Amino acid sequence: MDKRMDALAFALENEEMEREFYLAQARKTKNMAGKNMFKQIADEEKEHYEMLKKLHDKWQQAKKWPATVPLKVKKSAVGAILKSMSGKKSARINGTEDDLKAVRTAIDFEARGVALYSKLEKQSTDPKEKAFFNMLAGVEREHLLSLRDTEEFLTDPATWFQNVERSGLDGA
Repeated sequence: MDKRMDALAFALENEEMEREFYLAQARKTKNMAGKNMFKQIADEEKEHYEMLKKLHDKWQQAKKWPATVPLKVKKSAVGAILKSMSGKKSARINGTEDDLKAVRTAIDFEARGVALYSKLEKQSTDPKEKAFFNMLAGVEREHLLSLRDTEEFLTDPATWFQNVERSGLDGA
């Protein structure tokens, strides 16, 4: 219980730190797709933070896993953002070295988040608790995949758009 409570407190700090990082990157980047993606992840991290905070507070009061905890968060919209930028000139600006560095740092954050939530899930015995951490790990995994996609996008927007547009043409 105490170990998981500490891990939950750590997760809270983590979500807050990530959100600040994403907001700062959204302000810095000139690439519209990158800007929108960083803002979206920041919003999603805020939602996770608020959910974890409620859970943390309830758990602290009751000294046990609370009876009611939301087991759903909105599906990540990050992947859709890059695709929606297709055809917009502002999205075709190559990412700067700083943008790429930020995306790679974010990839590390999300990978650590996946590992943390997966570990918490494995340590849990309560099915609701397991489901909760599994859900959070899943969302962080979505962020990780979207960020890898963004890394590819920032490195070579023209090829990235070609691949996206091609996959739309052949029905895949």
